[in-house]
Amino acid sequence: MMQIRLAIPDLVSNSYFPALAAVHLGHFEKQGLDVRIEHIFPVPACFEALRDAKVEMVATSAHGPLWAFPRWQGAKILCSLSQGMYWFLVVRADLPIGKGETQGLAGLTLAAAPGVETGLRQLLALAGVDPEQCAMTIGLPPGGIPPGTSFGVAAADALQRGEIDGFWANGMAAEVALTSGAAKCVLDVRRGDGPPAAFHFTQPALMTTDAFVSEHPQAAGAAIRAIVSTHAALKADPSLANTVAKQLFPAREASLIERLVTRDLPFYDAAVYPALVEGMNEFARRAGLLEGPPVAMHDIVAVQFRALWH
Repeated sequence: MMQIRLAIPDLVSNSYFPALAAVHLGHFEKQGLDVRIEHIFPVPACFEALRDAKVEMVATSAHGPLWAFPRWQGAKILCSLSQGMYWFLVVRADLPIGKGETQGLAGLTLAAAPGVETGLRQLLALAGVDPEQCAMTIGLPPGGIPPGTSFGVAAADALQRGEIDGFWANGMAAEVALTSGAAKCVLDVRRGDGPPAAFHFTQPALMTTDAFVSEHPQAAGAAIRAIVSTHAALKADPSLANTVAKQLFPAREASLIERLVTRDLPFYDAAVYPALVEGMNEFARRAGLLEGPPVAMHDIVAVQFRALWH
């Protein structure tokens, strides 16, 4: 049984749930991998840990390696955890902003995690909104995020206390805020809100290093097979999500997970498509994370395992 340390930036979330489920439903173990979850926040810190060999794999945003692996050199995407940019923008329910609107965000204080906020800024740029020109504030909630706390849950609680006007975060955070009645959803990129190009800015993925792929190809393949089998298990029985959440989540969030996983099932596809690579390249260039020409798919993705994605 090979031991793997897997970094995840947000544990109380549906964003990287297939990786959590692969651990707690035994799919990694069935593939001969003893995977231990390490909560490392924010996203850039996960890849610093990967670069420094403190972990062997990371489950988070596919563009994230750029903070520690310039031009993705030395890092590889093994497979997708799900398809599409997966963050939501929710705002206070009393604000006069309709679904899909971005022009009404002027002057608001919005919470977003480091690394994650890049997606919001680039989405707004495509929509013709400049946060600085319209006096919008994007950053951590007042007081920051206590160690070990889920950013999304902390942001949802901050919104309910009236400390922020809205936040850009995962589906769990959005659902907590929406079900409380304190918020409404403005942007859900996966389901058609905002500029269409934003869908391919990034997505959840399982990643590792070139060195790991070279030295442990069987383990890399085993990890992909574990994610694929976890997708299949959740599609066959979404209530399995409750088994995982009861071990990991507070009661409020655990009560929401089956609903969120069921909603995400159409996006559970382990393949990495050329459209993502093309979209990420353009997104990263505009965000200042990538210099020079676009990076080829085979330099970002471990394409030798593509047969395992299906």
